[in-house]
Amino acid sequence: MKKFFLTGIMLSGLLGCCLTTAQDVAYKLPPKEIQDIALAKLPPGVMISNDNKWLLLLDRAPFLSVEELAQPEYKLAGARVTGLFGPSRREGYSGVRLLDIKTREESAIAGLPSNVNILEAEWSPASSHLALVLRGDDGYYLWTVSIADRQARQASRLRLNLTGGRVRINWLGETEVVVPTVPSSAGAFPEPSRVPGGPLVQTSDGKATPARTYQDLLKSPYDELLFDYLFTAQLTKISPEGETAIGKPAIYSQVSLSPDRQYLLTATVDRPYPYTVPMQSFPQTVSVIATDGRTVKELGKHPMVPDGTGYDVSSPYPRNYGWRADKPATLYWTEALDEGNPRKNPAPFMDAVYQFAAPFDGEKQLLVKTEFRTVGIQWCDDAFALVRESSRRTRRIRTYSFAPSKPEQASVPVFDVSTDDGYANPGMPVTVRDAFNRPALYTNKNHSELLMTAQGASPEGDMPYLSRYDLKTKKNTILWRCEAPYYETVVDMIDPAGLKFITARQSIEEPVNYFVRDARKKTAYALTSFPSPYPQLEGMKVEKMQYRRADGLDLTATLYTPVGYDRVKDGRLPVLMWAYPREYRSADDAAQVRGSKYLFTTITYRSPVFWVTRGYAVMDNVEMPIVGSDGAEPNDSFIEQLTMNAEAAAKAIFDTGVGDTSRMAVGGHSYGGFMTANLLMHTRLFKAGIARSGAYNRSLTPFGFQAETRTYWEAPEVYYRMSPFNYANRLSGALLLVHGEHDNNSGTFPIQSERLFAAIKGHGGISRLVILPYESHAYSAKENILHLLCEVDEWLDRYVKNNGQ
Repeated sequence: MKKFFLTGIMLSGLLGCCLTTAQDVAYKLPPKEIQDIALAKLPPGVMISNDNKWLLLLDRAPFLSVEELAQPEYKLAGARVTGLFGPSRREGYSGVRLLDIKTREESAIAGLPSNVNILEAEWSPASSHLALVLRGDDGYYLWTVSIADRQARQASRLRLNLTGGRVRINWLGETEVVVPTVPSSAGAFPEPSRVPGGPLVQTSDGKATPARTYQDLLKSPYDELLFDYLFTAQLTKISPEGETAIGKPAIYSQVSLSPDRQYLLTATVDRPYPYTVPMQSFPQTVSVIATDGRTVKELGKHPMVPDGTGYDVSSPYPRNYGWRADKPATLYWTEALDEGNPRKNPAPFMDAVYQFAAPFDGEKQLLVKTEFRTVGIQWCDDAFALVRESSRRTRRIRTYSFAPSKPEQASVPVFDVSTDDGYANPGMPVTVRDAFNRPALYTNKNHSELLMTAQGASPEGDMPYLSRYDLKTKKNTILWRCEAPYYETVVDMIDPAGLKFITARQSIEEPVNYFVRDARKKTAYALTSFPSPYPQLEGMKVEKMQYRRADGLDLTATLYTPVGYDRVKDGRLPVLMWAYPREYRSADDAAQVRGSKYLFTTITYRSPVFWVTRGYAVMDNVEMPIVGSDGAEPNDSFIEQLTMNAEAAAKAIFDTGVGDTSRMAVGGHSYGGFMTANLLMHTRLFKAGIARSGAYNRSLTPFGFQAETRTYWEAPEVYYRMSPFNYANRLSGALLLVHGEHDNNSGTFPIQSERLFAAIKGHGGISRLVILPYESHAYSAKENILHLLCEVDEWLDRYVKNNGQ
């Protein structure tokens, strides 16, 4: 096996010297108690069959290795792919089993290769078969499983092309599918020329085209060749009789089968390829083709979608094409009535939704207009559908009912809630599979009632429920609700009329398990009994903290204390806080209680709960609301509010008698890393910080970030004050910076951590920069993750638990 080393840039003051060094550091392992939790086998993933008769249990694959990450990877048009015509860094599944929902008997699936690597799984429409995408030595192949004999068989001779994202398996029948494959004409892999044909040139033609700081864009003509080679796919019909090509090879950004299985809606990428936006914004042609490959109708050729800034900006071209779920072959799509920019072109309605029915030889028909941006439609029939519209500017989502067959009738308001107001959120309507096996709204005969599932947010935390909502009286009647000490959600309806459904239930001690419930009979039985993957944490105390910051805003956090801890006998503990800031428009919304105190804690590398085993009091999900008021944007007072949040959390943990506020650390990932650096620059609360994969100089994200829509040139003082890089000379405490070498997230280039470290080093601060080889914004390799946990443990041990001694 190849040997890999981790690049560490360290302040050598840690070793009693005043110089700095950059060096390769061999991988290290964290203490056994942390390692055991990190490598614990998690319960399987679950997929419910369309006929509600089966659970598919998918065994989770172990971590990728750094050697796997080191394989050639191609960063093209905002995507990362491999030479196997598939996505990079995707962890799959290592096995599958079937569980009969009625008998609760488990069955093995025969015929799969040993050491199987399953990337995708999907049920056939009637659930008589299962499609699996397996990774082989030279690419990805389609396999099918007959539920009748539990036998897996390889269905494709051709390799699949998965570079367009998660593969969409379009079922023409129970044993016949349409999938993208690698064209037989693909040829040899393109080789780069060692001699350039000339300089690389980009031109601004005087038209404003602001863009976010995207990663992995096309950069050269050779990138264009690679993009063509790796992303071009051949639609192929695969059945027991063989493989048949459909149409010509193209780069597909969308392939969707009509409900009657006669047509395919396709979107194909066109040249010229932009170097400033990812593939989803490239020029494209939208068409309807028959399943034999004939072009039935070209719906439009759309130029590159500009990346606008500001609230509620969208594509000026038709978007969000899809098929009506309740019709054999009727398209619908959305068009902006304000050219995609409400600030420049204010209009009474931002969007309109149109439909176009087979045989696609007439004119488009208007269905409904929306005042805000259309974000989704749920179909029932010609007399009833729901449309949702959203406004980022006002942070509201509104739902209206309308009659698709009567576009002249005004739509009727159903729900109008703030996106931040969990207490008022009514949830989502229940859908059932219609005659075309598509999800359709479940209503009574006169469309006056909906079944709803909701998170049930309340001052006591989330308590999900199933309800019946009367559209005329606006009365919501709860039919079933989860009960303490459990957190339980409805995941699938078996019989909506009889109120029989499947739930996922968990508690502090029990991981997610699945149950069948009958709300009328008030009965339930368990389908699964997955044990906790962390028996060593049995007895760990978990509690929801509620406290208040200086301006009266109510806040919460989840507190974890070690197994067997007694605050009277054991005294105060060192504290690790973990958080991620969020912006709000109102203090009332920001003060709401979020989450549930009955959740099972699943511990991934992102979690701070590891350090409960090392004697820390861990405060997770520490609320860090940034609230706008009196016409001011939330970020206008970001530092002041961030400081108040941290001070309130520190006071709260001290008041419990648990926390030693002279030994505190704070940490976070991405925007949480950005928060961490700011707290160490602007407060004296923390002995150490753990900042992972953050952005620390906001001038490098000049066209907006997170919920900030103003540009650097519109609000330079906000960008300056929010950038911890500008205050590196004020660092208090020891800051551990961690970054993936190949971070793909917009704005969080590795140079963000490198430049902050250099600034801290230049001013004599205490810091350490760890660059994880080959990692992206999310970390994948076992060696890197275990080393990360070791680095954090050693940092906390030295600078927090032992106060820098």
